[in-house]
Amino acid sequence: METEIPAMLNARQQIRPERFTFHSSRMRMKKVSKEELAAMDIESDRCALELSDAHVDVMGYACLVAIMSMGLGYHRESESRLTKRTLENGVETPIVTSAGALVDGLKVMGAKRIALVAPYMKPLTELVVDYIRNEGFDVVDYRALEIPDNLDVARHDPMNLPEIVASMNLDDVDTIVLSACVQMPSLPAVQKVEALTGKPVVTAAIATTYAMLKKLDLEPVVPGAGALLSGAY
Repeated sequence: METEIPAMLNARQQIRPERFTFHSSRMRMKKVSKEELAAMDIESDRCALELSDAHVDVMGYACLVAIMSMGLGYHRESESRLTKRTLENGVETPIVTSAGALVDGLKVMGAKRIALVAPYMKPLTELVVDYIRNEGFDVVDYRALEIPDNLDVARHDPMNLPEIVASMNLDDVDTIVLSACVQMPSLPAVQKVEALTGKPVVTAAIATTYAMLKKLDLEPVVPGAGALLSGAY
């Protein structure tokens, strides 16, 4: 969230006149476990309140699996509740969750059958897969990289992703979710995977950027950030 989304907004500034500032409030989490994710989600109310003091124009809840591990469809409840927190502070701020953004981004792309890569342990990855399936998508294949430490997720080399994708069943897949996690870097590999597979690629960070730009009523276009931000949607 704090690396790839600013990178995409900075890239957009090279081709469009808008300028962006980035503000963050952090929720604590060290091990990517269901228990720590639930504790982390509780802190999201505090974060929304703190950021509303800055009168930001849009907020993004960064952790996809924290939302998806809380129950099917939970991103809608989270977005509604966090909007209310900003209203209580006298500022109505649009809220984007990376979980909701990925679901909505896949719908915008017309995706039906997807392949997915996630850094989580297998049980958490299966929760993510079930969540996405519940939203109407057929997850044909997925890879759980089983990285338990949150900092190690951020250290994963994105250029490992093309080889990981090459090992997956992509028959009849129409869209690849290259990283179902805003913590796991993937942006440098997006164009390579699109070129190698001939299929559109999206990530949680790309979908979140798309959703933020739409909330800001700005054209959702970023160079080098995959199909969703190509200007085709």
